[in-house]
Amino acid sequence: MTAESMDKLVALCKRRGFIFQSNEIYGGLQGLYDYGPLGVEFKNNLKRSWWNSMVYERDDIEGIDSSILANPLVLKHSGHEETFSDPLVDCRSCKSRIRADHIKGNKCPECGSEDLTEPRPFNLMFKTSVGPVDDGSSFAYLRPETAQQIFTNFKNVLDSTPHHLPFGIAQMGKAFRNEITPRNFIFRVREFEQMELEFFVRPGEDEKWHKTWTDLRVDWWEKQGISKDNLELLEVPKDDLAHYSKATVDIMYKYPHGLEELEGIANRTDFDLGSHSRNQSELNLTAKVNKNSDSNAKLAVQDPETKEWLVPYVIEPSAGVERGFLAILNEAYRVEGLEGGKERTVLSLKPHLSPIKAAVIPLKRNNEDLVKTAKNLKNVLQSQGLGRVLFENSGNIGKSYRRHDEIGTPICITIDFESLEDGTATIRDRDTMEQKRMDIDSISEYFKETIDN
Repeated sequence: MTAESMDKLVALCKRRGFIFQSNEIYGGLQGLYDYGPLGVEFKNNLKRSWWNSMVYERDDIEGIDSSILANPLVLKHSGHEETFSDPLVDCRSCKSRIRADHIKGNKCPECGSEDLTEPRPFNLMFKTSVGPVDDGSSFAYLRPETAQQIFTNFKNVLDSTPHHLPFGIAQMGKAFRNEITPRNFIFRVREFEQMELEFFVRPGEDEKWHKTWTDLRVDWWEKQGISKDNLELLEVPKDDLAHYSKATVDIMYKYPHGLEELEGIANRTDFDLGSHSRNQSELNLTAKVNKNSDSNAKLAVQDPETKEWLVPYVIEPSAGVERGFLAILNEAYRVEGLEGGKERTVLSLKPHLSPIKAAVIPLKRNNEDLVKTAKNLKNVLQSQGLGRVLFENSGNIGKSYRRHDEIGTPICITIDFESLEDGTATIRDRDTMEQKRMDIDSISEYFKETIDN
């Protein structure tokens, strides 16, 4: 069961410290959000899961972390300066600004007026000055995607690691787009994080790898707790493809506001490496390299058998952290009825994604022996390095259970007076609410198995 509306997720995120409106005490700033104590843990866990699957579990992918500021020449030759824009329309009646593709029937979606301006291009990239003098001659862009810094580092990575085709370069990090109409909570924002892989393959093998990576990415999202019933694959029509794409498959998810893109898997061909490579005839390059490129790079690989140079094709699975965060949160959210007409809200998150892995709760907050035993167990569990373990000395077990159900904590461990007598504790499961006694000495292994699974 997913959330019935976005409002329920927004309320939960604010109430429990997942997400706050950025600069809220000054009225906020549209399209920007801050991640609270639980949100930052959840977000980091999601990124860690992606990094594990992309880099640690494979021997053909390396990771990088590149700068946020981008040389304008990079985005000039990538095509972003020319094409990275949306058509913008102004409503003369209510003064709203709307993307042209969001207007239906030539009416303003805000007030219904037909008094609209003609569409005009609106560049989505943020500019900033570089250096001590802001005279317009020295500037940089905040990167609109993490991909271009991967391409410009292609030769650096290839020269410093023992890889041959196929291989990949992965990166997570901030990107910035000056969205005209940020909307649907954290789904479309101006500052966001991407999880991107550029996987370099031989021309002619690109379609096979495109299919392979599409299947792998669907499987990964299912392992994060998203039901296959809520996922659909959309082959982007040729007329809607990005300027660099030969083919793109979007993994679509049924968000509370409708079916929208969760992740895109694009076949970027040799467009990017070719765009950043100067035409060098002595290399016998067959790719569409840029004769007018300001770069002097040779972003190509040499076939070990034929000794010929080629510019690889690229398959790019690209996901937004925020969109993944929202989808998984929606998927895990449910409200259950209890005896006596009461209800409980539960986030049935996969344990590896849960912000708090376990809560250790003494039955009496002022009993020194209970508190000491609970703190010792908390420290033992925390030392395993599986995520945050919380010592909660609230003095109200029932309220503690409800709170941890709502924030997705997989297990709660209660230290009571029986614990002091026989060395056992009560383990409570979030999803089933079942409780069982267990030797305190055995809890560490039980905890490890629960989180690892």
